[in-house]
Amino acid sequence: MVDLKDQLKKLYPDHVEATPTEIPVKSNLWIQEEPLICKYEKRKGKPITIIEGYTGATTDFKQLSKEIKKLLSVGGSVKNQKIIIQGDYRDKIMTFLQTKGFKTKRVGG
Repeated sequence: MVDLKDQLKKLYPDHVEATPTEIPVKSNLWIQEEPLICKYEKRKGKPITIIEGYTGATTDFKQLSKEIKKLLSVGGSVKNQKIIIQGDYRDKIMTFLQTKGFKTKRVGG
């Protein structure tokens, strides 16, 4: 059986395969000592993830919300010092926040 990479090399002999590089996560947000709390709730029958406990500036909180929504390709909002994300994405959000340098705490479920 012929491998797909071999077929592509025949079609494009001059192509140089790019090596994947790790993109360093730059965080210009204020990192706090207390953990961010990730909660799961259902509102009107639909699952949501709530992130609360950030004590930094409101602009940093909104920037963090924007990055999370872009990462997951979902909708959400910032209300009453809480980030509300549509859907149950606690695990993905917690790993993202930990790569940013935040401590996290899972609550509920």
